[in-house]
Amino acid sequence: MKKIKFFLIGLIPGLILVFFILNKKGASCSGYLPNSRVIAETLSKEFKYSEEAKNAMTTYKIDEKFIKDSIITKGKVDFDKSHAQKKPCPDYVITYPEKNPSYEITFEKCEETVTVNSLKKLK
Repeated sequence: MKKIKFFLIGLIPGLILVFFILNKKGASCSGYLPNSRVIAETLSKEFKYSEEAKNAMTTYKIDEKFIKDSIITKGKVDFDKSHAQKKPCPDYVITYPEKNPSYEITFEKCEETVTVNSLKKLK
């Protein structure tokens, strides 16, 4: 029982200290999850748009900035509908927002570019 007390006396202040140090540096563990990795890799590439996507953007009055900053950045990758293992360019489906999605975007993520294939309004 004494060993557990000493262990906890060291563990709890240590965790608090590490939490505050990492929090000040802006570190987070969320970048390691599959959803975050796909989004980060996607945003680092050059974007191209298919004719279907361009027409949908015009219809829904959506610009490229909204697609990048909102739909892709804050969306959720639907791995059930995506083909993440497809070679050479896997394709993904992102829904936005996470709860009660209004938009669905489909894109191919190649080595150098991302091609947005379609944009659908769900509601």
